[in-house]
Amino acid sequence: MAGRNNRQREHELELPSTSDSGGVRNYLLHRAKPHLPPWLGWAGTGLAGVLAHWRWADSAAAGVGMTLASVAVTGATWWAGKSTGQQRRLHSAITVAAGSSWLTAACLAGPTAGPIGDLYLMGGPALALSWNVRMLLRHNPDAAGESGDKGLLEKVGLARAKIGAVKVEPNRVTAPIALEPGEQTNEDVAKSLARIASALDLPTSAVRYLPDAGSARRGELVVVPEDMLAQVIEWPGPSNPGGSIAEPLVIGRYDDGAPLQLWLPGDPAAGRNSTHLLIAGGTGSGKGDAALNLLTEILSRKDVITWLSDPKAFQDFAPLRPGLDWAVEGGTGTEVMVEGVKAAIPARTGWLGDHNYRQWTPQAAQQQTDPDHTCRDDGRPCGCAGMPFLVAWFEEAANTLRALGDDAFTGIAQEARSAGIALVVSLQRPSYDQMSTSTRASLPSVIALGCDARDEGFSLPDEVLAAGAHPGAWGNRRPGYCYVVSPGIKEERYPSPGRTWRFTARATPVMEMLATWAQRNGATADPITAGAASSVAGHLYTGRPAPDNGQADTTAQEKDEDEVTGGTLVDPEDADIDPDTDLPETQPGDDTPLFGQETGRKPTPEEARRLFAQALEQFEAEGRMVVGPKDFTDWCDAHNLSRPWVSARLKEAAQDGRLEPTNTTGRWRIVPALAAA
Repeated sequence: MAGRNNRQREHELELPSTSDSGGVRNYLLHRAKPHLPPWLGWAGTGLAGVLAHWRWADSAAAGVGMTLASVAVTGATWWAGKSTGQQRRLHSAITVAAGSSWLTAACLAGPTAGPIGDLYLMGGPALALSWNVRMLLRHNPDAAGESGDKGLLEKVGLARAKIGAVKVEPNRVTAPIALEPGEQTNEDVAKSLARIASALDLPTSAVRYLPDAGSARRGELVVVPEDMLAQVIEWPGPSNPGGSIAEPLVIGRYDDGAPLQLWLPGDPAAGRNSTHLLIAGGTGSGKGDAALNLLTEILSRKDVITWLSDPKAFQDFAPLRPGLDWAVEGGTGTEVMVEGVKAAIPARTGWLGDHNYRQWTPQAAQQQTDPDHTCRDDGRPCGCAGMPFLVAWFEEAANTLRALGDDAFTGIAQEARSAGIALVVSLQRPSYDQMSTSTRASLPSVIALGCDARDEGFSLPDEVLAAGAHPGAWGNRRPGYCYVVSPGIKEERYPSPGRTWRFTARATPVMEMLATWAQRNGATADPITAGAASSVAGHLYTGRPAPDNGQADTTAQEKDEDEVTGGTLVDPEDADIDPDTDLPETQPGDDTPLFGQETGRKPTPEEARRLFAQALEQFEAEGRMVVGPKDFTDWCDAHNLSRPWVSARLKEAAQDGRLEPTNTTGRWRIVPALAAA
């Protein structure tokens, strides 16, 4: 409708503003000018016939030449019209053929001989009028309007599609398309995108099709002629220091210059759900920079805490580590963190429910002084400490999945969103042989960087790939190029490529300052979350470290050393030995040689159970909170005990509440001694 109004206004502007005799004459001349060429051609053809007959009336050679020229001109017209529409090409060829044929006949027989003059007086005006009618139809202001790109659609097999009013923006052209009813569907356009890009001499990622959700034959063709992502832009720093995690996290820019952003928490007012995030990309695709962009945005917000597991020993994240609430380097620590997140889910969900939150909002992170969010039965404000949002980040998750099984994150992914927890999983290839289908289905958001073309289906939904997204075209040749699919982003943006900011050595001091800021001003774990983590990890969970003010507490350090050593230089293992106590009496087996024969005496059942309990205490002291029979191999050898005996003791300890099973067969989580008691 807007396009029709614009055409109507353009038509009205063509009308003269005066109504006197001069104005009428000027108007008529103005309107007649575009229609004169066909009539001038008719008059010129008649004059040429008269002159040709006067010159070559009795020349047989001229007749042959005129006939050959007529055929040549008609053929040349048909050849020259191949780049135009089929109707225009045919109309032009017929007009030239008719005119040249009459001219040949007039040259040989005379312009007034027989029916030649009648054909000139009747056929000539008819052809001229046909061109006038064609011109009127082409400039009709009430016409629906077809784009001059009709020829382009014919080339790619969409000749019957109709293009509506084209919307031109800076570095972005949007054209609505209506396909032929019953013969073409949106899938036909999706299959033609590569050919359209070829016709426009653009990369495949520059052409996208956004189908109308309410129609199988309507959509919008989007063309971005200039790649604004070719220029590398270094990380400019956090976009919103001190803001809320509920506000957008800016990690780069789109190819038309718009900010590349996403959200993790939900927003009931906007109808946006909380989400989990997958970061996927092959080696050299810029996955590390994408992760740094996101993590720096998270740490710069005031109402969020982050737990992060990185089996690469924080190779990329070392400057940010002081700002993390809990950081482990893989192995058993990651195993414990997974169990800690599982324990935090019901604890946090219960707290949110007790305070009348259907989902986490920024208000939940503040002290609870609102009567609408109180856990008291009398309705008065409870004053409970707030609960920050929690990001559980597992970097290089393929390592964790190999160790814990492909469904290690399934329970977290399915249950954590309602607890104000966002799961971030980063790995190179999110194929179904690495993570379970249930886990992948529970990660609705994705930052898909360059990958192998065969892995595109693992990273992006099929409808986004059909719309023109093609991360396989980049591979590792364009680091930082990515597609982002996440709640809160308009669906038409899903197939639009973006690029993350680049992190260089100049960013390291800024990241260190950001980590210090997070230590001093960021949120700390609430009692509910910290209690759940401690109940699983024991002293392995310490919370965010206090900022280092440069003055070490040497007095406290010396005091701790005195408590361990008893104030003297004594090995910690011997701190409980009383030097005045007599040595125990010899027992059978003590004098048995250790080499060449079986080992010494086997402990009694009671002593073995005591030693097993001590082993659990030692594991807990070392922070090894998830154990299994293989962890007792050396211990069994030292005490002449078998692995089946250890397995039986593990089951007994689980019945006594000292251990709890994990979702990995043969692995048990140590319940901290205070919690078990």
